[in-house]
Amino acid sequence: MYKYDSKYIRNFSIIAHIDHGKSTISDRLLELTGTVAKREMQEQLLDDMELERERGITIKAHPVTMYYTAKDGNTYQMNFIDTPGHVDFTYEVSRSLSACEGALLIVDAAQGVQAQTLANVHLALDRDLEIIPILNKIDLPAANVDTVKLEIEDIIGLDTSSAVLCSAKTGKGIDEILEKIVSDVPPPVPQNDTILRALVFDSHYDPYKGVMVYVRVISGSITKKTTIKMMASGKTFEITEIGVFSPKETPVGQLREGEVGYLTGNIKNTTDVKIGDTVTTAKDGCEKALPGFKLIKPVVYAGIYPVDTSDYEALKEAIVKLQLNDSALSVEQESSLALGFGYRCGFLGLLHLEITFERLQREFDLDIITTAPSVVYKVTLASGKELEIDNPVHYPDPATISRVEEPYVTSQIMTPSDYLGAIMGLANEKRGNLEKTESMSGGRLLLTFSFPMNEIITDFNDKLKSVTKGYGSFDYEFSKYELGEIIKLEIKVNAESVDAFSCLVHKSKAEGKGRAICKKLLDVIPKQQFKVPIQAAIGGKIVARETISALSKNVTAKCYGGDISRKRKLWEKQKKGKKKMKEFGKVTIPQSAFMAVLKAEE
Repeated sequence: MYKYDSKYIRNFSIIAHIDHGKSTISDRLLELTGTVAKREMQEQLLDDMELERERGITIKAHPVTMYYTAKDGNTYQMNFIDTPGHVDFTYEVSRSLSACEGALLIVDAAQGVQAQTLANVHLALDRDLEIIPILNKIDLPAANVDTVKLEIEDIIGLDTSSAVLCSAKTGKGIDEILEKIVSDVPPPVPQNDTILRALVFDSHYDPYKGVMVYVRVISGSITKKTTIKMMASGKTFEITEIGVFSPKETPVGQLREGEVGYLTGNIKNTTDVKIGDTVTTAKDGCEKALPGFKLIKPVVYAGIYPVDTSDYEALKEAIVKLQLNDSALSVEQESSLALGFGYRCGFLGLLHLEITFERLQREFDLDIITTAPSVVYKVTLASGKELEIDNPVHYPDPATISRVEEPYVTSQIMTPSDYLGAIMGLANEKRGNLEKTESMSGGRLLLTFSFPMNEIITDFNDKLKSVTKGYGSFDYEFSKYELGEIIKLEIKVNAESVDAFSCLVHKSKAEGKGRAICKKLLDVIPKQQFKVPIQAAIGGKIVARETISALSKNVTAKCYGGDISRKRKLWEKQKKGKKKMKEFGKVTIPQSAFMAVLKAEE
């Protein structure tokens, strides 16, 4: 039976690349510790979002408290915080790691170390966490334990002599993992006072209880009816419920030093909870907040609009709720001539945009469209004024611009050496620059590239998977801003500029991009009663053009025999009508056109 003592608490997280078996190992840990009854067990238990199960990825960090009686006879409280593995959710990972003392590094024994594993290990090392290497899927015929151990030692620098070998599918080695957590992960550091300090590492909106705040108690304790203060906003709330996740929310009497759980209060406004904030007592609380998280700024921006303008309020409400679940999402209002009122949203990457888009559609039953994603450019005007531009609509007149800087990223690509040529071809196409090549065991290479960010946010990952037949993996982080020849490409339909199609591109890519968009729009915009020109323009220069032919009507069908002048008269009349229609006619652009432009290839 567990009796509270902070030296018997272990807080840990799991670091793994996508599809290395993290969710399956989580399931086995829950089974072995008896946290979930066998009849309630299902695969990917902690991935409770339909989207997570469908794609086989973890999107939300999910905490769970387990109790385990070790071989030394003591019962330990294990607080496990499940974290995502994709490059776009580094923010989720960094928050979860801040609430832990240790991390399990899971590596697929058949695939070896992947790029994303590398990035998350560095996040853990920066926080001085104890890292336990685990080799999963050792039951696979392609598993190569010795080679993968060498890789971990060479690339990451971790000692693998005592690495745990396991198979999450068969359950082999899971009890070893639990024993390793007990022996290697340090307990929470004892604090020298009883003042309440708790770290907010996540939150979500519950329709019945309001805002649920996920906390890790660093010092002191939290009980029901305590009046707490959020240090970032300075607001106070009375706690109505506290509890732990096992794995569902289970109310408890109090949360003590070192423990992980949740609290609810009369928190009505979602903006009152800031991720990385410190919770303390309203009376005699701590004076200095805990060192917070490194707030990560969005790198990709796109507009989200309702298909039906009457859904604007519903979209506003949905985005506010989603923002609480996903604090990396930044939002501001904007309007467009073509699309009406909507929101300009900032994302951590294209998968983040895709997931947000799908969640708004599924969880809130909304019909929405998104504009082409763009990055943040630094524009210096001739007057010396500096602007940060993420929306082509706000791009200043080129005559007033002194220089434009675009963001660059350092990208690490892991690939079998056979695909080096194909990757170099892709890198050239994306204006990449190879900085370093390192050979790894098993005929694999670790390539370090420098890329302009706007080249990799759209389809780079898909193309990389395609040219490496699925064996290549990549990870990136922002490095610096560099001078670039960035220009605004405008798309005009029937001589009217459509701001939703406009984009900021590199000069060398502008013509190709313009041609691709015009070609795509030619296929998706329906014919009108008059000819419709679709043009791509840079400043006053038209660089590409397509024309949608008019719906033709044979006005002379009823004329048979007689003088040709009768037909000429009718044709002349039709010509005047078409001209008048072209002057006053409006071209209705279908919603499918906006999605088609997103996928337009140069």
